Amino acid sequence: MAEDRTSYDAFVKFMSTPISAGQPFVLETQHAVSLHFDHFATQSFMSLRNPERLALGYTRAMMGFLLLQPAPTHICMIGLGGGSLAKYCYRHLTEVAIDAVEINPEVIALRDVFRIPADDARFKVVCADGADYLMKDDIRTDVILVDAFGADGMADRCADIAFFTACRERLTGTGVLVINLTDDDPAIPQHLDRLKSVFGASYTIVRCGDDSNFVAFAWKSGQRLPPGEVLFERALSFAFAGELKLSATARHLIEGERLDPQRLVWHAQGQGKAQGHWEIGA
Repeated sequence: MAEDRTSYDAFVKFMSTPISAGQPFVLETQHAVSLHFDHFATQSFMSLRNPERLALGYTRAMMGFLLLQPAPTHICMIGLGGGSLAKYCYRHLTEVAIDAVEINPEVIALRDVFRIPADDARFKVVCADGADYLMKDDIRTDVILVDAFGADGMADRCADIAFFTACRERLTGTGVLVINLTDDDPAIPQHLDRLKSVFGASYTIVRCGDDSNFVAFAWKSGQRLPPGEVLFERALSFAFAGELKLSATARHLIEGERLDPQRLVWHAQGQGKAQGHWEIGA
């Protein structure tokens, strides 16, 4: 009961604390630590019992890049947040170098709170605008993970044609771009149209059933997805496949390949049309 009361008091304090635009807020309870930019959305969530577990479904879906590029040597992350993906990749992909690019120094200052590893020979956190960072000609990477959300949602510069073009140019020949999208973003069809204009038909979109998210994947090869049997074989080759639900992600990759943005259906909430969410129609 004392633990429940402590967690309740922490939540009440969180809801009563004004949050300035762009300023991160940490909610700490008896069992978890979470990162917020407002009182309505959770940017990152860490279980204190298992700090490296990917608790949010969209982060597990983003790890589906392993089905398309099963042996990366370098990963570039745009958006650090609470470091869930950074910690997971650092622990489980021990031969991979990781650059995590975060624009907000106040978020980076929380790295110890979220138990993000210190910089070392294969991991570093860079304080920079991710869109600017990927304009550098000397960047080469096998995987780009974009989770670039702030107080006002997804950064506009991380969803335009110039950014997608830069991502494609920075990827190696078998490289993969992965983008987290929230299902209440009215611009998702435009994001997909831009992705298609840069990557051609080499893209797919996954609906995250336990989160209010979509995850878009695009790859540089210009080919279709590998055959289903290859995707499922790759899923089962990883010791952590079960906790990531990689086999389910493989199925969703196939279902969402070359999705026509016109199949997205907007479900308005209440009287107005400005608020709502996207679903994939027939």
